[in-house]
Amino acid sequence: MLRGVDRQAIFEDQQDEDKFLSLLNRYRLRCGFAVYGYCLMSNHVHLLLHAARNSCIYRIGDAMVKIGEGESLSQVMKRLCTSYVMYFNQKYARTGHLFQDRFRSEPIDGDPHFLMALRYIHRNPVKAGICARPEDYSASSYREYIGTAPVFTTDVDFALSILPLEQLITYTNEDTSDHFIDIPETRRKKSDLEIRDILIKQYSIPSVTAFQALDRPSRNRLIQAMYAEGASVSQISRLTGCSRTIIYRIVKNKTG
Repeated sequence: MLRGVDRQAIFEDQQDEDKFLSLLNRYRLRCGFAVYGYCLMSNHVHLLLHAARNSCIYRIGDAMVKIGEGESLSQVMKRLCTSYVMYFNQKYARTGHLFQDRFRSEPIDGDPHFLMALRYIHRNPVKAGICARPEDYSASSYREYIGTAPVFTTDVDFALSILPLEQLITYTNEDTSDHFIDIPETRRKKSDLEIRDILIKQYSIPSVTAFQALDRPSRNRLIQAMYAEGASVSQISRLTGCSRTIIYRIVKNKTG
């Protein structure tokens, strides 16, 4: 499990989620680990990995060349986190750490424990109140398992060799008290409609034009308030016309 420093958001929009998953897939080959499950929440990530399972592979043109044995979990996470932080800091014009300390991990002991961990990861958004069903959440591996999204990163065959798909679906949808490494989800994602409703009813801002007529201190306070209400940086940008870089600086207590 990885979490944002001071529990800050590490994914502000789908582009950030897609970038993290593309890096996960790149290093899956380069570092030789297998991905059995993942779930990207706003301020933390759950991963179910088998480190050093395969040979390290490097792509040269269309050729796939083996370059050594699989790497340790520590080396895997170092590569993945470093690349993502470089992307995130450049995108949002920030510096410094993004993740809180070192990743946290615990070993999996046998097939029953593995299935419980996979279920826990896929049910994390349900537990957080973000969605009603695991399949309603796009930023997890569950859709790869049930066939509503292409199998891109996840080794679904391993879990399905333990439990057939129909049984896995039934098992995943059981409401349980499973507990693994976790962190409270501090911000529930809101829709654009919910944020617009807050702007109109609570702040009397009916349009982008009305927002842009505000003086800078009022603008900054309103952006901070919208972020506190659960709006993402990208949502605020869409609804106000401000750039994401400016918004990110404001919500992180920097000058806009």
